[in-house]
Amino acid sequence: MGLLNVGARALMANQVALQTAGNNIANVNTPGYSRQTVALQTVQGQFSGAGYIGQGVDVRTILRNQSELLTRQAAAAGSVSAGDTVRAQRLSQLQEIFGGGPTGLGAAITDMMNAFSDVVAAPTDLSARTLVLTRMDETASRMRTSADRINEIQYTVTEELKNSANTVNSLAKQMAAINEQIARATGNGQTPNDLLDQREQVIREINQYVQTTQIPADDGTIGLFVGGSQPLVLGTTATEVAVGDSGTFPSSGQVKLLFTRPGSPAIELDENMLGGGSISGLLRFNNTDLAEGRNLLGRMALAIGTTLNYQQTLGLTLDGVAGKPLFATTPSVPGLTLGTAVGSISFTNSASFSPTEFAASDYEVRFDATGVGGQVVRLSDGETTPFTNIATLATTQIDGLTFNFTATGTANERVLFKPFGTAASDMKALVYSPRDLAVANPINAAMGTSNSGTLQLAGLQATGITWNGGTGQAVNSGIGGLSMPPSPVPPATTGGGVVLTFNASGQFTLSGNANPPIDMAANPPQLLAGPPYAYTSGQSIHIDGWSINLKGSPKAGDTVTIGNAKDAQYGDNYTRNAGNATALMNLRDVKMFDESTLSDGYASAMAQVGTRTQSALFASDLSKSIAVNLENDRTAVSGVNLDEEAAKLLQYQQAYQASAKMLQIAQSVFDTLIQNLGR
Repeated sequence: MGLLNVGARALMANQVALQTAGNNIANVNTPGYSRQTVALQTVQGQFSGAGYIGQGVDVRTILRNQSELLTRQAAAAGSVSAGDTVRAQRLSQLQEIFGGGPTGLGAAITDMMNAFSDVVAAPTDLSARTLVLTRMDETASRMRTSADRINEIQYTVTEELKNSANTVNSLAKQMAAINEQIARATGNGQTPNDLLDQREQVIREINQYVQTTQIPADDGTIGLFVGGSQPLVLGTTATEVAVGDSGTFPSSGQVKLLFTRPGSPAIELDENMLGGGSISGLLRFNNTDLAEGRNLLGRMALAIGTTLNYQQTLGLTLDGVAGKPLFATTPSVPGLTLGTAVGSISFTNSASFSPTEFAASDYEVRFDATGVGGQVVRLSDGETTPFTNIATLATTQIDGLTFNFTATGTANERVLFKPFGTAASDMKALVYSPRDLAVANPINAAMGTSNSGTLQLAGLQATGITWNGGTGQAVNSGIGGLSMPPSPVPPATTGGGVVLTFNASGQFTLSGNANPPIDMAANPPQLLAGPPYAYTSGQSIHIDGWSINLKGSPKAGDTVTIGNAKDAQYGDNYTRNAGNATALMNLRDVKMFDESTLSDGYASAMAQVGTRTQSALFASDLSKSIAVNLENDRTAVSGVNLDEEAAKLLQYQQAYQASAKMLQIAQSVFDTLIQNLGR
């Protein structure tokens, strides 16, 4: 009987081994499957006078080949890779908006500014004026199209986030159910290998969306946590997540991952708390990358629109009236808060902002514990500007912006400002008649008839730049700050206007001016020292909201008279004046975006988005490589090798056949013994 029992046990053990190897081969392509191995053990021998006689072999258990460390590392690396990959993909879409070529926004801006050259050459040519207006409308249209594309990307990102949250909820419920099955199965003293594989595969899938940490429990279940401390799955209970607007700044476009536990308020988690996963990558793209792209585009639209509008209002149309704004731009931006503070940034008063200083960023006004003072934070880089109260804040220009509050905040209240959020979407051309293009200067200049020097007029334009005696600085005050020269009594030679009179030292004095001249070459600008005032050939002289550029060497007694272009004695001479058209065209060379000219500003924006995209692509490639390597390491331990399993099949087959032969021999011996005993 002993030999029969040994053979039977061997036969059963090798049958289990064959079945296990076959199961490995069958699941070679099953996601999450871990290779299983039969653990055999010797049956305790039977004692006899001659010693212990072996009783054969039994199956102790079915081992699951896996490394908990490698499994967790691979899941974490895969989560980081998923987040980096989806962010890089979305940034590539954003980069397409800032594309170059003849159909790009940059080409439209360049064509618009270059179109002024024809107007400079022929200010009364309606065809040349019409071309400028056409280019302006095209630029505004491309601005809106680009803004619409950004909005479309944001919509698809939001929808993907919502779908991802729903998928996480479904997977979390699935994991909770598996936890329950494992807890029941663990009670029999054996490890439910297949259920463990299913749970780990679910965890890996969850990590593709949001990175998790795992804490095992004594009953065999695993707690799954997000953001370090928020329980996504706790035993057999799953918490639902959702994607929604930030509770701090509703309607700001900022999106958060929300944990909703029964009986508790929703808990917000931002991308910095989530680690890896596609949800984290999408949140980072939406809240940071997309916001920067929108700010870059909006800054460009607002700076171009307000700068051209400002110069347009300083000129005269063909009908002799002051120009109307060329573009519709964002009039003001209110602050977003849940508190009591009421604040805004206005773009209707040119004295309250400076477009060339704009930074592509959102801003937070953070009140201190008193609710009176605080600081303004530029969110793009964290730069802060303190203020003592809202009155002083209203007199402080930050990056060309002024923050005006009509109601102060409460203690520690935060107010979000998005000055460029809708600028590109709101931009549209307002001037459609070529006659309404204000290309003429409202002033003219004439050299004295008795001048003996070599003075020549190199440039004359209205700037609107005047001196604020209260602040002691030069300001852009718009058409209202443009002090027109007093009208001379006809004929012009009898006086009137603003007269520059030079002395033997090459200095000049002024008469007829309302304000002293400004030295715009100084940093910051300041009043020109004098009188008499120093003259430098080729350097602009700023007086009363306009500037004149003279070249050459004056003699004592030489004069230059600046008069009102609308004086009746000059008739319609202003219509053939293209001074303001020249000023508009010269704006393409103004340093407007991060020390870049208008012509190069779009290229600068392209470079910023491109650099961010390339950085994201590099991070994606790197994290993907790490994830692949760690997954390969995990697979080396847990994966099924078909060659190895085929070899095991042959090994177990031979053992099985030998066990069967053993039974056959034992049966033959037993039969012979019975027959002999029966005689």
